[in-house]
Amino acid sequence: MSEVLRVEGLRFAWPRSPWTLEVPSLVLETGDRVFLHGPSGTGKSTLLNLIAGTLLPQAGAVRVAGEDVAKRSGPARDRLRADHLGIVFQQFNLLPFLSMVDNVTLPCRFSTRRRERALQRFGSLEVAARHYLAALGLGDAAQASRRVIELSVGQQQRVAAARALIGGPSLVLCDEPTSALDTRNRDQFIDLLFAECEAAGTALLFVSHDLSLAARFPRQQALGELTASAVESREALA
Repeated sequence: MSEVLRVEGLRFAWPRSPWTLEVPSLVLETGDRVFLHGPSGTGKSTLLNLIAGTLLPQAGAVRVAGEDVAKRSGPARDRLRADHLGIVFQQFNLLPFLSMVDNVTLPCRFSTRRRERALQRFGSLEVAARHYLAALGLGDAAQASRRVIELSVGQQQRVAAARALIGGPSLVLCDEPTSALDTRNRDQFIDLLFAECEAAGTALLFVSHDLSLAARFPRQQALGELTASAVESREALA
């Protein structure tokens, strides 16, 4: 196993806000599956954005695939994100006037690494996209060409999940990825997520407040426990 993510001494605060996110240590290795939970407003989404490099910490370090995210230029962070991270955002961030297939294949158009991995496994990007869409219950051939603006919220969420998985990224970040899914589609999504991460050796950091999902993960972490340990460390030094 190799290290995919290392967070050390992380500190982040929004301007003019008394709230501070502090994570002293978080490490994920190849194939790890971690369920991160905590009440709304505790910084779960902020932590994912720091890992993705769309936010930068005020202190500490975030390393993805061995690279210190904050020490790379903006374009270099974009390349690192495209090569190594699959992300299911709360707001999905799909391109509304593209088809489902075109949205799913987008990471492979920005990352040579993921494009080559998808082609090696499936032979073509379209076949790869249709594989993930079918596994998530969106396999109708005519439907796959529909623009995502025509889809329901639950369908859009599944398209976003397929986009995150294509090309076998090193780490998949999921931010409340089952919030718009019914029980059947939620379970189908989790099954696919685990199977694809295992097949590609992908690590998974899954953020949710739905504790009914926690038992399916071999490792569970409350964000409050991470931040509490940071407070205790400061108090011990005081």
